[in-house]
Amino acid sequence: MTLRFSRTTFAAMAALAIGFGPAIAEPVDDELVVNEELTITTKAAAAPHLDGHMSEVYSGWLFRTDETRAMQMDDFDNPMFIYVERGAEAWTTAEGTEGKACADCHGALEEGMKGVRAAMPKVNAAGALWSMEDYINDCRTNRMGAEALKWNSNEMKDMTSAISLQSRGMPVNVAIDGPAAEFWERGKEIYYTRFGQLEMSCASCHEENYGNNIRADHLSQGQTNGFPLYRLKDGAAVSIHQRFVGCVRDTRAETFAAGSQEFRELELYVASRGMGLDIEGVAVRP
Repeated sequence: MTLRFSRTTFAAMAALAIGFGPAIAEPVDDELVVNEELTITTKAAAAPHLDGHMSEVYSGWLFRTDETRAMQMDDFDNPMFIYVERGAEAWTTAEGTEGKACADCHGALEEGMKGVRAAMPKVNAAGALWSMEDYINDCRTNRMGAEALKWNSNEMKDMTSAISLQSRGMPVNVAIDGPAAEFWERGKEIYYTRFGQLEMSCASCHEENYGNNIRADHLSQGQTNGFPLYRLKDGAAVSIHQRFVGCVRDTRAETFAAGSQEFRELELYVASRGMGLDIEGVAVRP
């Protein structure tokens, strides 16, 4: 039997689960200004392809506490900059049998990677849908003669963090038509498929019940424009696919692997739900 919960029913169940506090909390009325100079768009009208699903899209930043929001507003306080700094150093470090660094082909990080994160994932020249991690490993193995990095390794997160920062303040700009259309459709199907013993889909939480309290936290729309991000609960950086794994497991289901075709397709669809928002570069979440 498929279980279907309304926002009201879900909120009531969540309130019973935690035993106290309001069941519903709307996104805060606040503005994300980083380092008192760069304003990030955190709320926008939903893109046309979300018609019938949502009218507005909100960054996860708007669902966080004052303290967590403040942490992201100052690069000095943002713990993700440990990863950014290591990634920037790795960018100019030669590796592999070819004795090349990323900078030898792509130039300065600030110039060569500007806008890259905003368009990820995207279809490569061979017609395959690739995430940023795939492009990084392709360069490492085929141009540098270096070993591929594990998807969720600190070394990979260093590099994705440094690259993502170069798109901070730029709008999410993934392609969902042309050769990307079939991948987008399959990602959408995964998003609305109910998984696990709890028979819940991504939409069950992030579309139907965002703002509702659950497990002493309240749900956001699950936007990916802030990834990779520092998760305070984990005390470490978390990738998009790493969070997908955690969400699927929370439904008490067997999960797809990080880097799988299924999660690349889901990544594309979820990214497209955030069109209108800006890339936050490297975010902080609870």
